[in-house]
Amino acid sequence: MDSLDDAKAAYRGRLAPSPTGLLHIGHARTFWVAQERARARRGCLILRNEDLDRARCKPQFVTAMYEDLRWFGLDWQEGPDRGGSLGPYSQSERLEIYLAAFERLRANRSVYPCTCSRQDVVRALGAPHAGEQEPVYPGTCRPDAGFRLTRTGDSAAGSGSKPSIRVNWRFRVPDGEAISFMDGGYGAQEFVAGRDFGDFVVWRHDAVPAYQLAVVVDDAAMGVTEVVRGADLLASTARQLLLYRAFGFRPPRFYHCPLVTDLAGARLAKRHDALSLRALRERGASPEDLRRDW
Repeated sequence: MDSLDDAKAAYRGRLAPSPTGLLHIGHARTFWVAQERARARRGCLILRNEDLDRARCKPQFVTAMYEDLRWFGLDWQEGPDRGGSLGPYSQSERLEIYLAAFERLRANRSVYPCTCSRQDVVRALGAPHAGEQEPVYPGTCRPDAGFRLTRTGDSAAGSGSKPSIRVNWRFRVPDGEAISFMDGGYGAQEFVAGRDFGDFVVWRHDAVPAYQLAVVVDDAAMGVTEVVRGADLLASTARQLLLYRAFGFRPPRFYHCPLVTDLAGARLAKRHDALSLRALRERGASPEDLRRDW
């Protein structure tokens, strides 16, 4: 495709694995749904390598990612290994793009600096936080709570003198606003800003974009028309819709898939090595057998 306008004229989906461990059967099922939806619409499927986690992303996991996806029968038309006009397709190569997007948010005062750690937030809420969703931020560092925007160490890119404090940047949500969308898998959804989720981090103290910012910028830039992913990210969709609005981007459609769970009912994670695609293959399972079990 020759331009972003051309890319947006047809269905464009994506696979977005993160090479922080071996892919498991839950990833495979969601990715298979994404592929089948793209095929049914004669669309394009993009592979994006979400390798921003410097500490956990490893070269061996990148290699395994390609091998396991192909073994399972997944195919894509654009990606780090295939090229394409809307790359680069590895997030570690897109840092300047994310920084430019962040500076747009900072210029229109959509974000503010915050020195609170995750534990600070949990303590301020006065109750433990279960699960992996970001706890609702109580607004400790909001400008109207007394935090000065000119405080030392507010550099977004981390250049210049070393900051004396660790500053993350949070997107300020419109408290009380209901964010609604129609999900292709789960139907009508609604989350209230300030109740179901609070001000969220978009730029980290180590000069890396947070997931919410990176995924919105990438999906918009790559012309993605439908995002297929796991149901654990339903609440993230509300946050991301606010970012789409702040940037003036047209949001894609969303289709969330049920999560694969273990025998105890807990959703699979990369620590479940016994259910990784690599382990299942080594035990003699075939992709057809695994798909038949669904």
